[in-house]
Amino acid sequence: MFRLSLEVATTRLILSHGNEGAYAAGHVVASFGGFLMGNDIVIGGIVFSILMVVNFMVITKGSGRIAEVSARFFLDSMPGKQMAIDADIASGAMNEKMARAKRKELEAESSFYGSMDGAAKFVRNDAIAGIIITVINILGGLTIGVLRHDMPISEAAQTFTTLTIGDGLVSQIPALLVSLAAGIVVTKGGTDGSADVTLFRQLGGSSKPLAIASILSAGFAFMPGLPAFPFLLIAAVAGGGAWWRHKQPLRDENAEDATQIEPAPSVQPISDLLHVDLLRLEIGYGLLPLASGEHAQITEQIRALRRKMASEMGFITPSVRIQDNIQLPTDKYVIKLKEIEIASGEVRPNRLLAICPSGIDPHNALPGEVTTEPSFGLPAIWTEPTLKIQATNEGYTVVDPTTVIITHLTESINQNLGELLTYAATQQLLDDLPNDQQRLVSDLIPSQASLSTIQRVLQSLLQERISIRDLPTILESIQEGSALISKGIKALTAHVRVRLSRQICSNYVGPSGCISMITLSPEWETKLLNNIVGQGDDQTLAMPPNMLDEFVKSLRRAFDQTANIGETPVIVTTSGTRDSVRMIIDRIRPSMAVMAQAEIYPRTRIRTVATVT
Repeated sequence: MFRLSLEVATTRLILSHGNEGAYAAGHVVASFGGFLMGNDIVIGGIVFSILMVVNFMVITKGSGRIAEVSARFFLDSMPGKQMAIDADIASGAMNEKMARAKRKELEAESSFYGSMDGAAKFVRNDAIAGIIITVINILGGLTIGVLRHDMPISEAAQTFTTLTIGDGLVSQIPALLVSLAAGIVVTKGGTDGSADVTLFRQLGGSSKPLAIASILSAGFAFMPGLPAFPFLLIAAVAGGGAWWRHKQPLRDENAEDATQIEPAPSVQPISDLLHVDLLRLEIGYGLLPLASGEHAQITEQIRALRRKMASEMGFITPSVRIQDNIQLPTDKYVIKLKEIEIASGEVRPNRLLAICPSGIDPHNALPGEVTTEPSFGLPAIWTEPTLKIQATNEGYTVVDPTTVIITHLTESINQNLGELLTYAATQQLLDDLPNDQQRLVSDLIPSQASLSTIQRVLQSLLQERISIRDLPTILESIQEGSALISKGIKALTAHVRVRLSRQICSNYVGPSGCISMITLSPEWETKLLNNIVGQGDDQTLAMPPNMLDEFVKSLRRAFDQTANIGETPVIVTTSGTRDSVRMIIDRIRPSMAVMAQAEIYPRTRIRTVATVT
């Protein structure tokens, strides 16, 4: 822009004072015009035109095309690179910090190619502007000289053309250098290292090109009509470089030297062996296409699962590390929590799983392999994809193998939500609260409750699939019930559950608009209370085995009764017996909800569908 402003200024001097002589626009313009033109307008015009053609047609057009194509190809590859980063995060190969650095690098590279595309347009249009300014100066100078100053046409052409071409040469030589610099930066963009090192590495990286240049130059030296000394000098320099490069070949850092002894593999640090994956999905060799390649769906569905869990339960589940295990059968997968197996199953990669509706015998239904759906133990059939429409029309629920694995993973996570909320994750939840809630956190921790206390309360809620998304309300209730901390986490959690009664009840309202309940008879309530021993968190149920067996049978009868009428009820007990009943239910039907009477929101409609007698 500074150079263009100078060119505009010299244009004003040429048009206003060009009639005064060759030095009207300054000595620099006059010197360029006189020296390069040789006092000949035709020669000056030809030299100026050649410089314009070299700048506009060769350098700026070539570098602009390279920048445009590079920017287009890089931007087209951006979604794939972003998906690769997300897949590495989901598989555990990359942590969040590394992912942020990788994304920042991609953004910088994208900005570079986009900026160079625009810069190439600037340089190209700069060359066009130089041509237009030159034409304006010549035509305007001739018009002003002839019409205003009554100069002869030959004198006006000599004076104003000399000044104009001199000014054009003064501006076009820096423009040529700028265009050349832009072309070097654009073409060098995909190469590591500085420009000078890259240039010399490419030109002199091998002895063969230098030897060929030396031989050809020596041949030109003996051709009639060509100067011998320059070509002999070039042949000598190139030959010396070829001999030196042959004696000291350039070492390729990326290539493996076959003659070099491979170093011993580095020993894995012992500290790496202490790392434990919170969640891991191990798959057999036959299931690798489901987790990698063009049709990989497991990583995408795991990412969607983590988003769903964050929106529903209020915390981000840990990344699931996907790992192949050659010791597993080909079509088997294993889900591990803290590297301990909690679930497993088998799928058929090239088939669909048709889950049988009630009342259909899988052995007399669709053709295929009879099996059991791994998440809920329902009868199912592995059938061919061509039978999908037929199975759907007959009432089967048809899912693909990836959905089977993800459903099983989801159910396993739901059953172990409490263990997935670590101390660090709890701290992160508190740090992510809005600024207007940070005062509550600072007042609560550590003066009234420790971070581990809050973690244990949140774990207790999650273990019973109660969302902790309304974290401010939970923290407020912990602050209100801080006096209960001395009585144990169970008492504090019961207080929090009462404050969350509206949320808890909304989760169990059925299609009829009310909560279906299974209640305990007064006799069983009394028996449970009489057999509870201990205080606080040490409180436990010490019921005799025969009485406990009778109670479990009564529960199963109530479950069967509600199943026959198509209800999904919750068990409602008194506050004193809720924890004991919860402990028993966990062993026979973990998905069944157990609520205390105090946790029922006053405006919630309820109805009793069965009683444990």
